[in-house]
Amino acid sequence: MIGRSRTTGRSPEIVLTELLRDQQARFTEIDAGLPPAVMPPPGDVLIVGGPGEQAAAVVTHHSWPAGSAPLLWSAAEVTELHPVLGHAGRAAADALVTEWRARIPARALAAADSAAVVTWPSRDVAAARAFLDHGLLPLAVLAVRPPGPLPTIADPDPALILRPAHDDDLEACVELAMHEIAYSSLVGGSVLRPDAEAVKRAALRERRARGEPIWVAERDGGLVGLLECGLTDATPGTWLAGLLPPGRWGYVNCASVLPDQRGRGVGHALVTAALPGLQPPGARGTYLYYNPPNPVSSVFWPRHGYRPLWTLWEVRPASALR
Repeated sequence: MIGRSRTTGRSPEIVLTELLRDQQARFTEIDAGLPPAVMPPPGDVLIVGGPGEQAAAVVTHHSWPAGSAPLLWSAAEVTELHPVLGHAGRAAADALVTEWRARIPARALAAADSAAVVTWPSRDVAAARAFLDHGLLPLAVLAVRPPGPLPTIADPDPALILRPAHDDDLEACVELAMHEIAYSSLVGGSVLRPDAEAVKRAALRERRARGEPIWVAERDGGLVGLLECGLTDATPGTWLAGLLPPGRWGYVNCASVLPDQRGRGVGHALVTAALPGLQPPGARGTYLYYNPPNPVSSVFWPRHGYRPLWTLWEVRPASALR
């Protein structure tokens, strides 16, 4: 951490605590669906501005080892900004990103496989403008949907079979997942790495071993669609606590339809089949991530009741942060 605030002499911890109270009020005003604001994780503390105009942030740095699942959607070297803006607006966000740029580690600046990332409420457009000005792009959103049924399928396809995946579906599921990764790598943060197939195969095998739902769509004896799902809890101290209101949540991890089957209702049928199990009694809703630049998912998921709660702003490589 840095030392005391250069403008007030107060410790960074005191500044962060005071700003966090204001940030809670800010979040409530911006979006009633946001959870209570939480203290950022440990890292390098940045403080900008003077009395009455202060804002702060914590900067963290992370390296993902080769072969790890997050490398399918993340750069290997990541520097992340965790703002605590309080009531401050665009100017403070701009100042924090400028200070962040000066603190990026040399290893991240030198790495081609690197990223600068900040996650912030989607409806805070004042901060969004500052992020755009520094070259950050809205590559992903965390979107939420309250409990409730989907519209029924008006004219269901009798040839389409919807069912949980079996053990012998693994290779077909891997193939479907690879189609999704390849497509998302063109319109989002996914990376088509040389070991992606092996990593995805291991992840699917582990998901099935944990008993998490994997739905497939079958037509004419072959799989044409995949929906990987799960249930989790946003509880104090977990990473989800800062992103979702406390409680039980269903989630969609991966949705994929074969290219020649898109536009034929396969995705809608899969979501309709999976959703009841993702919103048991008492659940807060369901969530997922999608890429706003993706011309398919950016239309599909809002049509199914999902709306952005958080936006993940990113620039690759990290040295491209302005």
